[in-house]
Amino acid sequence: MQRDEYELDLEPAFELGEKVRLRKQIKNDGTFPGREIGEILAKKGEIGYVSSIGTFLQRSYIYAIHFLDKGIIVGCREKELESAEENHESDVTDE
Repeated sequence: MQRDEYELDLEPAFELGEKVRLRKQIKNDGTFPGREIGEILAKKGEIGYVSSIGTFLQRSYIYAIHFLDKGIIVGCREKELESAEENHESDVTDE
């Protein structure tokens, strides 16, 4: 299912505690305190866990991802994440 720009009309794509993998590198856009703007916060392929789910501009979900090995929590959009759970429903294909 394609999610439109008003994704709040749908349930969140990820659940609290879910193991997720970054689909792209995340840089500080100025919202991460104590780090320079443009500094890499997490790299593509890194694994984290959804620690909370908030919203942005009443249009989309923002997932707070806790990267345990780095000890940081970074806000990510759905398009920046994919499930890293075994047997996640989006990973199941009909043959």
